Amino acid sequence: MSELPADTAGEPASNGESGPFEDRSPRAEDRSPRGEERGPRDLAGAGERWGFLANVFGRLKPREPAFSRADLLDAFLEEGGADVFGADERAMLKNILTLRDLRVDDVMVPRAEIDAVSAAMTLSDTMRAFETSGHSRMPVYGETLDDPIGMIHIRDVVGHITRTALGAASANDLDLMRIDLSRPIGDLDLLRKVLFVPPAMPASNLMAKMQATRTQMALVIDEYGGTDGLVSLEDVIEVVFGDIEDEHDAEEALIVERGDGGFVVEARAELSDVRRRIGADFDTTRHEEEADTIGGLLFHALGRVPAKGERLEPVPGFVFEVLDADPRRVRRVAIERRGGREGRMRIA
Repeated sequence: MSELPADTAGEPASNGESGPFEDRSPRAEDRSPRGEERGPRDLAGAGERWGFLANVFGRLKPREPAFSRADLLDAFLEEGGADVFGADERAMLKNILTLRDLRVDDVMVPRAEIDAVSAAMTLSDTMRAFETSGHSRMPVYGETLDDPIGMIHIRDVVGHITRTALGAASANDLDLMRIDLSRPIGDLDLLRKVLFVPPAMPASNLMAKMQATRTQMALVIDEYGGTDGLVSLEDVIEVVFGDIEDEHDAEEALIVERGDGGFVVEARAELSDVRRRIGADFDTTRHEEEADTIGGLLFHALGRVPAKGERLEPVPGFVFEVLDADPRRVRRVAIERRGGREGRMRIA
């Protein structure tokens, strides 16, 4: 039976002929020129309308969730889910559900790897720093990185150069001689504000804050005011979708054979491609339900992200050495057959 709206559910009928679905307001009578001649069909229609509204209101009421977040995660990850979702889709759904458990310091670039420029750096040196780093934006600091004062975007640098080279508003040709490349960027009107966030801030909250402030970079500041790391909107998005390569990222070979018979493999290399390159005895069958890439295989085999320098044997007969990794993902590994280099590699 449909639940009635609050304003009618407890209202008693005035007589045997009136019910909870009857509209007894004067305005209702005014709207109906034949209100006194209402029959069963009219009352039935009103009842249907109220029943529909009651159903809608009932659905809008807060209820206990039918499934918890953990239940959904189990459903996505269980083997039967492979019939509905592909491996990549299940990984993405898992990442979405676990995003709120990640903190900013789980996804940030550590301090030692931050590319930044000083406010005293000249325009010429800043342009060179952009070219070398490949970034479109970088933090700007005063004395040290613990004294951040903003960020600079390559688009603003190009805009400044163009405006200066044009000179007068009516000019059509660029006069590059007008540009003083020796001026410090701190003296130019090029700096933008940057977000400052604590390491323990949930990554999902940071994403919402970045969207609200239309900012794509944040510096992670510790309790003493020092700079712990840097996180961009792309870093947070990659937690869900994986590495995002743009048109400016250098294209690198994913699998490179070494002179000693081993291989250096990027973590994003597909398992099938690695097997074709190394040989049929590189058997990853037991991992292929849960992983498509070398990085995914390592995470599935260990249940965690291995550390740089760690050695293990997730594929029988093959030794992996982690060459490059951060706390949230593996980037590159070396793979060789067991006994390679005269068996000198110890397995953790």
